[in-house]
Amino acid sequence: MADAKVIPFDDDRSRSGETSRPARRRTGAGGHGSGRGDGSAAAVSALPGAQVPGQPSEAGEAEHEDEGLRQDVEGSDGSSGGGWERRIAGGLAFLRRRVTGDYDVDEFGYDEELTDQVLMSVLRPLADKYFRVEVKGIENIPSDGGALIVANHSGTLPLDGLMLQVAVHDNHPAERHLRLLAADLVFHLPVVNELARKAGHTLACAEDAQRLLETGEIVGVMPEGFKGIGKPFGDRYKLQRFGRGGFVSTALRAGAPIVPCSIVGAEEIYPMIGNAKTLARLLGFPYFPITPTFPWLGPLGALPLPTKWTIQFGEPIPTDGYPPEAAEDPMLMFNLTDQVREQIQHTLYRLLVQRRSVFF
Repeated sequence: MADAKVIPFDDDRSRSGETSRPARRRTGAGGHGSGRGDGSAAAVSALPGAQVPGQPSEAGEAEHEDEGLRQDVEGSDGSSGGGWERRIAGGLAFLRRRVTGDYDVDEFGYDEELTDQVLMSVLRPLADKYFRVEVKGIENIPSDGGALIVANHSGTLPLDGLMLQVAVHDNHPAERHLRLLAADLVFHLPVVNELARKAGHTLACAEDAQRLLETGEIVGVMPEGFKGIGKPFGDRYKLQRFGRGGFVSTALRAGAPIVPCSIVGAEEIYPMIGNAKTLARLLGFPYFPITPTFPWLGPLGALPLPTKWTIQFGEPIPTDGYPPEAAEDPMLMFNLTDQVREQIQHTLYRLLVQRRSVFF
């Protein structure tokens, strides 16, 4: 398979592979393109509405183009049943590009075409039909420019991050893509490593996060890490420590707003009632969950419970008004970190009070 082309973030070229149509060449009065030496073609073409014999008029060309476009939309037989044909043709063209390597990825390995056409299509039914994700406050995510979404982390397996990606893309008017910062373990797992990079995930380090923000990307981070996703069921919806506030420093350096995000519903998909620590150490995992269904029911026990989710984005906290040296101020980072954490925690409590049922 040919290597995929790598493009920088600031490349404004279209990913569709189309090229602009060359300008239509016209023959002016007295030109040599008519093939006539007596100048009659020029004289005739100078008359209003006249047409040189043997040459198509601009109106005729436009009608021809419109007819071609209409056939593409309606199908070659003139009916409106060409939808399946277009889908099949689009699918074959997609497969050809994948096989030949004729697609673009950025320097982090993000494949926008694969994410839109395959990964999102797989995750969307899970978000819309299974978890029935309700999204609130999407207007708090800017339409352009960089922003850092900070969310709580839970659920034993990181499905909350994937559902957050779908929520941002499918509900934002600009269909923005969320670039998640992931732990080292994600990039050490076979298959998962490649899929994560294709979906736009990158290593959770300050340098990569800052580069993404400065190029106008929406970046997502879950500062609780494994402490949040692997906490016991009895500690559900109680935020763990947010680390040293590195995400605040990154946002300050990039001048990007911080958008707190609260996710309700993920805590109950795999109620973690135990942790096989010895087995976790042998496998190199931070924890090995024991739930009411796993490992007792085998692969069937790995199915998440169909809880009802709510994802709410809070009001953004601006950072562009601080001086450059603010990113080195530990007290400021502590205060902003605590502000973000408290806002997420209070929103979680409010959503839990409003929730009538875990599943409905």
